[in-house]
Amino acid sequence: MGFAARILVSAAGHRGPKPIGGDPTPSAPRLRLGCANVAGPVLPLAETELGDPDSDFVVVEWSIAGGSDWEWIAPLHVHHADDEAWYVLEGRLKFQLGDEQCEAGPGEAVMARKGTPHAYGNARPGEPARYLLILTPRLRALVRALHEPGAGDYREIFRRYESELLI
Repeated sequence: MGFAARILVSAAGHRGPKPIGGDPTPSAPRLRLGCANVAGPVLPLAETELGDPDSDFVVVEWSIAGGSDWEWIAPLHVHHADDEAWYVLEGRLKFQLGDEQCEAGPGEAVMARKGTPHAYGNARPGEPARYLLILTPRLRALVRALHEPGAGDYREIFRRYESELLI
């Protein structure tokens, strides 16, 4: 099984909270091991995205209005063949990666390696959040399939994209 890491160094060099397992050297990025409902008010901010089906990865900017009753934007699931990452621009996101839960705020990034069960949601219900989602073309196709009108058997949709819904 893969592992997940939370990078706690912002683009401006701000260091986040002390990671589990001790404090790395001051100049090293802080990594934290550990830290999943596929529904909710997640909308792209623009009609375009960076990347296409022939790219190695796709970058999409998403926002959460903050008024949803959903605890998780994406419930606990696993991608067997793809990594996935988030970079928070505004607000706070919460994550479950394996058995651990954590939060990330502006300038912080979280990565779920392939094989790591994970979920994510808005850490501050009622408040908006904006973030970049970095994923493979296969995972982008999965997200599109899940949001197609009339999409039904979510477990089967996940299986078609080498992923598994775990709830």
